[in-house]
Amino acid sequence: MAESDRIPIKEATAQDSEIETPAPVAGEQRPAGLPTPKINKGPTHGLWALTKRDLRKWYTNPYQLIISLIQPVIWMGLFGKALNFSSFITAGAGAAGNPAAVNAALLGFFGTTSYFSYLVCGMLVFIVVFNSAFSGMSVVWDRRFGFMNKALSTPVSRGTIVMAKIFQSVGRSLIQAVVVLFIGIALGMDTGSLSVGGIAGTFLIIFLVAMGLSGLFVMLSLRSSNWQTQMAIINLLNLPLLFASNALFPVKIMPDWLQDVVKVNPISYCIDAIRQLLIGANGTYALWVDFSVAVAFAAFFSIVGIVMSWRLLSK
Repeated sequence: MAESDRIPIKEATAQDSEIETPAPVAGEQRPAGLPTPKINKGPTHGLWALTKRDLRKWYTNPYQLIISLIQPVIWMGLFGKALNFSSFITAGAGAAGNPAAVNAALLGFFGTTSYFSYLVCGMLVFIVVFNSAFSGMSVVWDRRFGFMNKALSTPVSRGTIVMAKIFQSVGRSLIQAVVVLFIGIALGMDTGSLSVGGIAGTFLIIFLVAMGLSGLFVMLSLRSSNWQTQMAIINLLNLPLLFASNALFPVKIMPDWLQDVVKVNPISYCIDAIRQLLIGANGTYALWVDFSVAVAFAAFFSIVGIVMSWRLLSK
């Protein structure tokens, strides 16, 4: 072999020492002098990977997205259009031929002159409630199919696993809320008060309430491995959360005891803010009150979910 073809051993070794060497296989002796690789144990390690995994299962299945949108579309297209409150007021108050009187009555009753627009704002949160409820089902299926044990065997923290479930649910909720808003506009929602700031504020408060609701349902599923139990919890909480709010009707027409329930339901504050931001409706509360409740709701259940995962989330 020619002298020029010989490999400079010392130079190659010096260069290779600068390259990060992978961790050895269990039981394999690590050569002396090589640096020990560092393992990322930060609080956000693996957060994006776990979130992306759950989102991929959703967006690669378009039927799941379509099915999840059927229910709010039915509510808007059938329920929202069938309840023609203008006709009720005209027939009951003898206001035929006087649109101003009808609009004044609707404004005093709903805070807006369009009940359909009033309902669309409620449906934006309706889709968040039902989507967030199924965030806990992801924990149940991961446990049943063995993925949860694998995730718990990695350096990823338990709090990160919980937050990944919350964020994937929040992402799905925001995307579906955008679709529902476009459908509502196509069906006749009042767009006279729409603005960039109003839309941004709407999706900010949807983000907050989605975080709170997802944290709640993930927390309730941490020790569950039975999908039937989780479905029972979803059915137990979903409809009360919806009907004990201002999503469908004004609070003022409800019984006194139900009005007290609506006041402690964080969904009511979210819907109240959305109606003010999107359609310029008269709000029950100031916007800062609505956002304060939404922030507190999101922070409380996110933190509680992480804390409970330290004790309840195990193999």
